[in-house]
Amino acid sequence: MAKASAPSRDRIVAGAADLISRRGLNAASIREVARHAQAPLGSTYHYFPEGKQQLATEAVRYAGGAVARILRKELDAGPVAGLRAFLALWRGIVVDSDFRAGCPVLAVSVEEPPAEEVGPALVAAAEAFEEWERLLAQGLRDQGADPERAPGLAALIVASVEGAIAMCRAKRTMRPLDQVAQQLEVLIADALARPA
Repeated sequence: MAKASAPSRDRIVAGAADLISRRGLNAASIREVARHAQAPLGSTYHYFPEGKQQLATEAVRYAGGAVARILRKELDAGPVAGLRAFLALWRGIVVDSDFRAGCPVLAVSVEEPPAEEVGPALVAAAEAFEEWERLLAQGLRDQGADPERAPGLAALIVASVEGAIAMCRAKRTMRPLDQVAQQLEVLIADALARPA
């Protein structure tokens, strides 16, 4: 990431999302996020006076929104195009990071919240997953899939891709994502061939 004289709030949020995708939420301190985003610690606290949970919540919303924008754009060409764009995004992140980064939304989802309450970052993660599922389900319905089957297939797509990303990082190969992609395309084709 190139240095800039005045770090923007957006750059800090993007840096936090990247760091969380690499180390997880609990291992990403405000100080490390500032260093990773090449921002002064004071700027980070200025933009995020509520601390780590506020920054993590914004990072998850940033990542969730970026994926949703890609899905909205690519689903216009059909659910397979949307799936392929979803996969290409994660493939790029995993490969470009040499298998060090995954999905910050998943990273926040699998860690224990800091207190007994459900933290705002976890709520933001649930909202991101729901938005991705909603977009995929709508894309499937728009192409003629059974309206009752579409939400389940959308949830399967998101869960399969997220799980495959974790497997790719552990195995240091993209093979799990390739296998999941192939199977999901078959399921989508089947769903579109058998409309309601």
